[in-house]
Amino acid sequence: MGTQSRRLVMSQWDVFSSVPLEGNSLAVFSDARGLTDPEMQAIAKEMNLSETTFIFPRDPAIERERGVRVRIFTVQEELPFAGHPTLGTAFALRGDSGARELALELNVGRVPVRFDDTAGQPVFGEMTQVDPVFGVKHDPETLARALKLNVEDFDTTLPVETVSTGLPYVITPLKSLAVIQNLRVDLPGAAEYLEKTGSKFVYFVTRETVDSAARLHARMLFYNGEDPATGSAAGCAAAWMVAHGVAASDERVLIEQGVEMQRPSRIFVRAARRDNRIVNVRVGGNAIEVIRAEVFL
Repeated sequence: MGTQSRRLVMSQWDVFSSVPLEGNSLAVFSDARGLTDPEMQAIAKEMNLSETTFIFPRDPAIERERGVRVRIFTVQEELPFAGHPTLGTAFALRGDSGARELALELNVGRVPVRFDDTAGQPVFGEMTQVDPVFGVKHDPETLARALKLNVEDFDTTLPVETVSTGLPYVITPLKSLAVIQNLRVDLPGAAEYLEKTGSKFVYFVTRETVDSAARLHARMLFYNGEDPATGSAAGCAAAWMVAHGVAASDERVLIEQGVEMQRPSRIFVRAARRDNRIVNVRVGGNAIEVIRAEVFL
């Protein structure tokens, strides 16, 4: 190790879980000042997690007004927004401060995260996502053909619909747990279809769940394999549930994800209906620190 090497402090968090080694892992770099975009992308690839976040400390007055500047990278690209990195980074920033609320300034804008510290309970954090934009409703047969799925496996009582709270997902309802657990998706076919329809990823859901307390069971398969918990998609699913009567306005419901990969995640979501619009999408859960380390560059 040369004397010139930079030492970067990082921590790793399991998000949407209060139990170590469950939920979705996140690497958080606490001071990324001086790193270039290619360096951040290379570090994210080295971490090989769904996402890695980079914090850029600024003047406290600016942080109070606009939020703490954070950038989010997958192994392949920078994202404008993602749920588990937002929540996990907020937990990392909060540390032992006992703060009730803090805000992150992401590429998508300012995202506030509130904390609930109840005695005897793990700390619960909840982010408010930007208001949902409902995109196209998809033809199940066309989607099934592109992904090499059976259209008979879709839940025809609910629409296949693109929803975005910063990242557009195709919310795809399947009819049973058996179908979702045995899912095999043609990823190149999915990528081609998503490109054409202006969506980023497919989020599969079913109303049949493993935990009877959960409202939806979800899976998200993408270019880095499978995601144990997708907070951005869960926000879109919350809006979709309220829009289509799967959840009531402002009702907090549980989405379970990551079960098939032995990384069970518990994502708590709610959204409100105001007049004919769905607003105030909130996504919450726990997070636990599992690693502290230094990276040498």
